[in-house]
Amino acid sequence: MSTPWPYPRWIAHRGAGKLAPENTLAAFRLGASHGYRAFECDVKLSADGVPFLLHDATLQRTTPEEGVAGDRRWSELSRLDAGGWHSRAYAGEPLPTLEGIARYCLRNGFALNIEIKPTPGHNDVTGRVVAEHAAALWADAPVKPLLSSFQPDALAAARAARPELPRALLLDSLRDGWLAEALALDCVAIVANHRVLEAGVIAQAHGRGLHVLSYTVNEPADADRLLEAGIDGLITDAVDRFSPA
Repeated sequence: MSTPWPYPRWIAHRGAGKLAPENTLAAFRLGASHGYRAFECDVKLSADGVPFLLHDATLQRTTPEEGVAGDRRWSELSRLDAGGWHSRAYAGEPLPTLEGIARYCLRNGFALNIEIKPTPGHNDVTGRVVAEHAAALWADAPVKPLLSSFQPDALAAARAARPELPRALLLDSLRDGWLAEALALDCVAIVANHRVLEAGVIAQAHGRGLHVLSYTVNEPADADRLLEAGIDGLITDAVDRFSPA
């Protein structure tokens, strides 16, 4: 590849996958305890524009509340229990802000892949605000966070706001024009479902200057196949089974 790749090959999904409540500081700490130095998380906006970590558009799967998370102000979201759904040991674990996770990663020298996860209908503003916050938080860091999204318009808004931050197009399938789309967004990488990646696809992306990451790689056979094919990054839930070394 023509561009140096500054990120570790192994990346802990949503902090520590399924071993701790996803997208919480507790999950990041658990992933770090298994030796991981790169993490992935999902970021969306509260009603008053605070970037915070949550995967779903709604609250009911990972908190005691219901409804659209992005409809609530941060002062309310910050009081929710985002850990008790997972296990009693994590009861009371709060939703973290992007700022809180950034400070944890920066203090420890960890890399971060921020998936821009807009509330439906808020793609542009989420891409812009997340990029602006990320640029400010990592202003003095030698390695910037990788911004990724399934939503091309969110990535376009991030590029318009902070073109210096690296971007990656997320792909669940290799739709027609995927490569041209990633290049048009000035992406440095694609992040694709492991089921659609094989050596020819990886070589095709590499040939156009793109790095290739894969999610969510939890089985040794899938990891071995992708490593043999030249994958640049593996996002995994199985932080207790795959050594990042």
